[in-house]
Amino acid sequence: MNYKKEESLISGAPIISKKRPILIKYKDFLLTENIDSDKSQEKAFKPETKFTKVLLRVLLSLCSAILILTSLISCTQLSWKSDIKSVNNSIEKRLNSQKWTDIFDNTTDITYGQSPPWYPTPKGGSTFKWVESYKKAQKLVNQMSLIEKVNITTGTGWRMGLAVGNTGPAIHVGFSSLALQDGPLGIRYADNITAFPAGITTGATWNKQLMYSRGKAHGKEARLKGVNVLLAPCVGPLGRMPAGGRNWEGFGADPALQGIAAAETIRGIQEEGVMASIKHFIGNEQEHYRQSYETHNNENALSANIDDRTLHELYGWPFQNAIKAGVASVMCSYQMVNNSYVCQNSKLMNGYLKDELGFSGFVVTDWPAQKSGVASALAGLDMSMSGDRLRLGDGESFWGAELSKSVLNGSVPLDRLNDMVTRIVAAWYQLGQDDRTKFDGKGPNFSSWTKNRTGVISPGSPDDKEIVVVNHYVKAQGTGNETHSTIARQVAIEGTVLLKNTGILPLSSDNMLKNQAKIRIGIFGEDSGPGKGPNFCEDRGCNQGTLGSGWGSGAVEFPYLISPATALKKDLDGDKYTVTLYPYNKLPSNTSASILKEQDICIVFANADSGEGYITYDGNEGDRKDLFLQKGGEELIKDVANGCGNSYGDTIVVIHSVGPVIMESFVHNSNIKAIVWANLPGQESGNALTDILLGKENPSGKLPYTIGKSLDDYGPGAKILYNSSLAVPQLTFEEGLYIDYRHFDKYDIKPTYPFGFGLSYTKFQYNNLVVTKVLEKSELPSPRPIGANPPTYPSTTLDAHEALFPPGFRKLKKYIYPYITNITEVKEGDYPYPDGYSDVQSPSPAGGDEGGNPDLWNIYASVSIEITNVGRVPGKEVAQLYISFKDVEFDDDSRDIDFPVKVLRQFEKIHLDVGETKTVQFHLNRRDLSYWDVTKQNWVMPTGGCITLIVGASSQDLKLS
Repeated sequence: MNYKKEESLISGAPIISKKRPILIKYKDFLLTENIDSDKSQEKAFKPETKFTKVLLRVLLSLCSAILILTSLISCTQLSWKSDIKSVNNSIEKRLNSQKWTDIFDNTTDITYGQSPPWYPTPKGGSTFKWVESYKKAQKLVNQMSLIEKVNITTGTGWRMGLAVGNTGPAIHVGFSSLALQDGPLGIRYADNITAFPAGITTGATWNKQLMYSRGKAHGKEARLKGVNVLLAPCVGPLGRMPAGGRNWEGFGADPALQGIAAAETIRGIQEEGVMASIKHFIGNEQEHYRQSYETHNNENALSANIDDRTLHELYGWPFQNAIKAGVASVMCSYQMVNNSYVCQNSKLMNGYLKDELGFSGFVVTDWPAQKSGVASALAGLDMSMSGDRLRLGDGESFWGAELSKSVLNGSVPLDRLNDMVTRIVAAWYQLGQDDRTKFDGKGPNFSSWTKNRTGVISPGSPDDKEIVVVNHYVKAQGTGNETHSTIARQVAIEGTVLLKNTGILPLSSDNMLKNQAKIRIGIFGEDSGPGKGPNFCEDRGCNQGTLGSGWGSGAVEFPYLISPATALKKDLDGDKYTVTLYPYNKLPSNTSASILKEQDICIVFANADSGEGYITYDGNEGDRKDLFLQKGGEELIKDVANGCGNSYGDTIVVIHSVGPVIMESFVHNSNIKAIVWANLPGQESGNALTDILLGKENPSGKLPYTIGKSLDDYGPGAKILYNSSLAVPQLTFEEGLYIDYRHFDKYDIKPTYPFGFGLSYTKFQYNNLVVTKVLEKSELPSPRPIGANPPTYPSTTLDAHEALFPPGFRKLKKYIYPYITNITEVKEGDYPYPDGYSDVQSPSPAGGDEGGNPDLWNIYASVSIEITNVGRVPGKEVAQLYISFKDVEFDDDSRDIDFPVKVLRQFEKIHLDVGETKTVQFHLNRRDLSYWDVTKQNWVMPTGGCITLIVGASSQDLKLS
């Protein structure tokens, strides 16, 4: 590929102009061209009949206002059909000579980014840590029939099995069906599991050990429930948009925080023998228009247009950490990146994931994110979930029988199918799932579709009438000292952030008793109470009662949810306190004379909720419609603060939220003595909060994002694209590297509370920063090493008769099978492969092993500091290490590279007793000290001038440099 100036490319891509749909006729099928931009099909298809020409003109006139229509095409005899054609060479030259702002100018002649082709798919098995697993997989796959291979790659359909995703088995070689199950904070739809705090709460702990422990407990529960692949963790969305619906599933709005948290989580999950599937790869930053036909009846998902450097340094960064950690699976997202659907984007899957990052596992779709058959196979997709084509449960598939036909007719090489299956089976071996003492091969011991003991295995089919035991009610939450509720509670405690405290916390009756016998505490707000129960709404799709998680497939059934009101009343009601509960958001007109006036302390609760795009609540279509507290929370806070104790009482504000909220109307209210940011605490919500408020635990959480004074503070790129008139909505990441605190730094915007901020009941002092050089600086990493030899398979002549349904086979309606019905369905032909398919691709110099070039992970510098607890109580502190390239120099004066003011690279959390001093060590690898150079297509470490190292208690409270 021809890569030119820094920051001027969309993944090194040419661009396409706005144009009308191109209709093609091929093998008697009239098709609307799919907007997919691997540039795989540039040959001109022409109508072959007079009728087709007339029809073409009619349809074009009807569609004159439409940018591009999507064709979702079976791969039966249509070859790899999927990609946009005819990219003009002059446009490519124009892109390579233009700057970012020229490409995305606000004119009527809009041009958009395009993703270049990268074929063929690199074979798995070249990384040495996976060599033995690939040898075993090769031996097993070599014994499989075509039908068994296809069976493993294709889901059986929505609700066609006990898990949310189920593959077919390869019975005669002993490979059982795989069960794939959500999600990032617990086992979705399962009984006897733990509802852990959300990812955003886990990120707010900044505690690597807790991230690992939570992951390990999560993985153990998945294993005990018979789940092979856990659809977690989530690092996409990254948090570009503070109102993004699913930000709460991830760990925070910074790639280093997300990447470290993801790696620790994966390590924990996979130590239990469960495959982790990191998601959503990549650019899935909002719910509006994330997929076709969800809330806006749009035929196409949006295109997230991301430049090459931003892809590497921001959105791809945590995925690189995950692959370095050995993650078994990557889930590709619904939407497009650079006008190519991610699940058939050859540049991203083949070029980036499998070549540059050395990913040895398998790529699986989101449910259902597959948009084509052969195109997705050739672009690097390995598994289709749920197997359905366009809609969950429609019983049609791009793969299954269609993949069998495509291999038989030659439009998908058998070699590519072998690689798909080998990747899946190698991951199975890599996690030890062939060990029947851990995985009995019987599948899940619970049903995702009923809580009853008995039911059918495939309720998605009207033909399945056989009643069997589907729920065995296996207890998975741990016992004794190993109970997972203890981990959940500790994550909730350390994920709670103290934003404001003028001395009221921790609550102490000794310091507060006046003339009355008891301290009177009033607890206000719907968010304080149990509401109608934690599981009242399906997939937690409504905001009622206390908020423990967001909504969607990332949520779980709470085994219980301790509300703050319940826990506080239990711990406070007694000799020293009297507690009054008012779990409502609207105060009656006479309340100021009674409930409010009679309180010494008022604790008021409010929240903000969001979730996945298939659910809309109170006008929030997945994404939040604004950054304000919901259900009148802001007015409630102000009313309580102004009326508590007849204006002489003290108010404590507790907020549960999926992300930042605007607090300017009350944050400076002098009656508000404390603000506690409790995030999404999971099942132990009330217990964790009570521990903080009463001083049983010292708050140690830090914000995993910036809380701004207004949405505008975050910049134009932070705003959700709520409406689009384009057939393919375009979401251009024009801000590049500047999201969250990076944007605030660049434009010198003062936030309400900065990224990384959090108070404690004690104080810490930082001293003695020492930097130790470990390796000499050099501009480029060591040359890419030669990897292991991937498996090879002997040439095989396939017999289409072996793919037919066996005689007397009983079919279930809507179940997706690999078998074909009639031998005449397989038609041999000279099917064209995508343009660029036969091009020789140069291996990326940034690649060479899991996570990329091994030199990227070598330690080049170490940093140490001393921290002392100079306060009155024990506590935990998070030291944050940022780097700055402001003083680097280049030999070439013409190089003008823009760098953020600073970026987070490492962090450590330590516990300190009163007066105790500890040394904190940070280790910086080559990638930490480099930037992505789009010209060199490599990570470049500046060797001239100085890289500045900064240690602080937040992104604004910088102690040492």
